[in-house]
Amino acid sequence: MEIRGRDPETECYRVELQVDGRTVKALVPERLAADTRLIGSRPSHQDAYVWMAEHKAKIEAAITLLARGSKRPKAPYDQIILIEER
Repeated sequence: MEIRGRDPETECYRVELQVDGRTVKALVPERLAADTRLIGSRPSHQDAYVWMAEHKAKIEAAITLLARGSKRPKAPYDQIILIEER
């Protein structure tokens, strides 16, 4: 999984992952990395990158499920969405 930066419009991080020989792009909401004790908080870039590194396997599994269309990931990873190039 490669992180391609933050999309300010969606408040998500763009990530790419190889699934079944193709590149899949997804948006991972930054709110998943926010400190849940601080309502309305937004994680720093550092915190978001650390959180994604710690949860890499679950993020990759969720993106793989979405890319294959087999089933929906479990919460909170069900908030991840796939994107296509325009």
